[in-house]
Amino acid sequence: MVLLEVETKVKINDVNSLRKRIREIANLKKIENRSDDYFALNEKFRKQGYPKKAFRIRNNGKEYVINFKKWKKDFWTKEIVVKEEFEFKIKKIENFLALIEDLGFVEWMKKIKTSESYIHKKDKRIVIEINKVKHLGYFMEIEYIVKPIEIKKAKKKIYDVLKELNIEKKDIDNTGYTKMLWNKGIKDKKHWI
Repeated sequence: MVLLEVETKVKINDVNSLRKRIREIANLKKIENRSDDYFALNEKFRKQGYPKKAFRIRNNGKEYVINFKKWKKDFWTKEIVVKEEFEFKIKKIENFLALIEDLGFVEWMKKIKTSESYIHKKDKRIVIEINKVKHLGYFMEIEYIVKPIEIKKAKKKIYDVLKELNIEKKDIDNTGYTKMLWNKGIKDKKHWI
């Protein structure tokens, strides 16, 4: 079954004030540190510096989680993006790294963040995250996972949460974290391959 990630992102200036407002409408589910290594085709295979497609590897302590997303731009608005997300897990990374290296992929960038995940009190499918991203600062994301026929509903729910939190549409910035890091010239790497 195809599931879509419908979300929006806001740069946070006053994290304590926003956290207080979020706790009025949502319950804290977990706090975790996430270290993501991104891979893209070697530059000689890309037409420009910033890759159009990439995937990430996250080590959750037990296994490696491979994740990539397809943008569904036909459903985007200025404030909300829609992506189809694909994820699978592997226990041993060495063979996978050998495969992607042979296919022309290189380690491209590292993103480190601490995430506070909250579940909305009225709708458990609404996840609100406060993310502290190394080199970038604090951001809030509101995410709703849906079947394709529920996109309109998801967008309405997200707009409702923005209103509940007194976030104005002009404060939304859905630029990806990797793009923000790229624009700052930051590419921290683990040197997998």
